[in-house]
Amino acid sequence: MTQIRWGILGASKFAREHMGPAIHAAKGAVLSAVASRTPQSVAPFKDFAAGCRAVMGYDALIADPDIDAIYIPLPHHMHVEWTVKALNAGKHVLAEKPIAMQADDFDRLIAARDASGLLAAEAYMIVHHPQWQRARQMVADGAIGRVIHITGGFSYDNSDDPQNIRNQAATGGGGMRDIGVYVLGSARYVMGTDLENITAKIRWESGFDTFASMQGNMGEATYSAYVSTRMHPHQEMVFHGSEGLLRLTAPFNANIFGEARIELHQPNLGLRVEKFPAANHYVNQVEAFGHSIRNGAAYPWTLEQARGTQEAIDTVLAIGTDLT
Repeated sequence: MTQIRWGILGASKFAREHMGPAIHAAKGAVLSAVASRTPQSVAPFKDFAAGCRAVMGYDALIADPDIDAIYIPLPHHMHVEWTVKALNAGKHVLAEKPIAMQADDFDRLIAARDASGLLAAEAYMIVHHPQWQRARQMVADGAIGRVIHITGGFSYDNSDDPQNIRNQAATGGGGMRDIGVYVLGSARYVMGTDLENITAKIRWESGFDTFASMQGNMGEATYSAYVSTRMHPHQEMVFHGSEGLLRLTAPFNANIFGEARIELHQPNLGLRVEKFPAANHYVNQVEAFGHSIRNGAAYPWTLEQARGTQEAIDTVLAIGTDLT
């Protein structure tokens, strides 16, 4: 297989602006088709991928013999259903985060993946960014000594868009499912351990969370983070150790929220900054997916790893003290 032929389920704005162009730009990948109920909504994809076909309906796309892999950017509550359908149809699947609405859903996903022998993964793009790969390496190498405390925050304000799927409980709306995966999953990626002894506080609105703060332990380190869909935009992760501090700027929307940097603060050595202005984690993600398909290489973010993040999200949503 010289090129992975990709199809996208749905002509979403995110697929049009980010993942579609990434598939087109990635080495060894070609954007072959987009499924939509309205062929005209596929037209913008043809602006950067002239050979992209419009396919009427999701079922038709996953049955298409000229498609090798499916990318799923549908609303959260549809990810499991269509991931399983695509796997059963013989397609590799990359589904947007969160790939499931609750941890128990992973039983179906893992069973379908294993039965098919195909690759299925959550589109957790940050693990493909050199900023995060470098941070993980630095912590593992002891650049900040023993990690004592981790802090994180991710917020935006979409209160002026009530029809947005992120403002609808029925479609898996709320901050924890949409962006909680970042403050939790990124720390788990760096530390190589799960969040335990969780406590949380949540502010609810129409059945979904608009603010959540969470605390717990990751190994010997304590952890504190928050997410919100009703606050001024902000994102940052900090790993504070016995011999230094690691701060990541624009850790989740590199080159959109701002420049991706790592700031390493060490005693006697002062501040050292590493910048990653050219990296595109979406392109890297597509290329890593293709590499795993062709060569059987381990994929950097497995369903089992994604499940660990979802288990923490489930716990926060279940036990959080109501601030409403």
